[in-house]
Amino acid sequence: MTTLPATRPADLRTGLETSPSALIRHTVIQTQRLLLRWARNPVTLLETLLIPCLLLLMLDIVVGGQIEKFTGEDALYGSVPMVAVVGALSGAVAGGVLLGRERDAGLLARFWVLPVHRASGLASRILAEGCRIFAGTITVVIVGYLLGFRFQEGFFATVAFLFVPTLFGLAFATVVTAVAVYTAKATLVEGITILTSLMMFFSTGFVPLAAYPQWLQPIVRNQPMSTAVDTMRALAQGGPLARPLTLTLLWSAAAIVLFAVPATIGYRRASRR
Repeated sequence: MTTLPATRPADLRTGLETSPSALIRHTVIQTQRLLLRWARNPVTLLETLLIPCLLLLMLDIVVGGQIEKFTGEDALYGSVPMVAVVGALSGAVAGGVLLGRERDAGLLARFWVLPVHRASGLASRILAEGCRIFAGTITVVIVGYLLGFRFQEGFFATVAFLFVPTLFGLAFATVVTAVAVYTAKATLVEGITILTSLMMFFSTGFVPLAAYPQWLQPIVRNQPMSTAVDTMRALAQGGPLARPLTLTLLWSAAAIVLFAVPATIGYRRASRR
């Protein structure tokens, strides 16, 4: 009579750690941890909520009237989408800095040796980033609404409007994560802010496309932030949607495809240091 080998406690524990239910449970717990830590971090709150709202208010006061005279349209339909996207990108940079600090402090390594599902660490960061970006977008829209911004294309277009910065921000967060887990210097991650600033100033959300030199217009029109802004403008106010939406999806997919694997490998190596 053949006897089955006894199941050792370590084998049982390993099986439980790698089960789908453990992945869901551990991801939720670590997502709560990240959101709580970000809520208690002044830099993250500034980058996600306060600075975007102040930026929107400043743009409406300083250049809003001039843009309305130039185009005949309310400038908020460009500035609200742009500020929502900028807030998503800035918050991703702040999250990358905190990730580097957790790695240097050994927190990622401590989680690695605990009975925690291996994929829950990275999955929780993706989920927490999505929650942060969505909350920041809602805040910017509320401030824009107080300034006169309105949705004119119905309920489903409004929902799609709110999720465009989330998709774009998660793609950008993948790039930031890949940089953060491979470099020991937070200044390199923070240097990405320079890139986001250039994207903001040379986008169709900052000033109309016709205000840029003719030789620069193709670059401004097709760069990632402009395509996201044009998509959100069309969803809120109406206008051509297919082209900017397609380009936004392509830019986001390209960032995820190119940087998801390096980010995953780098996160695993950083956790085992």
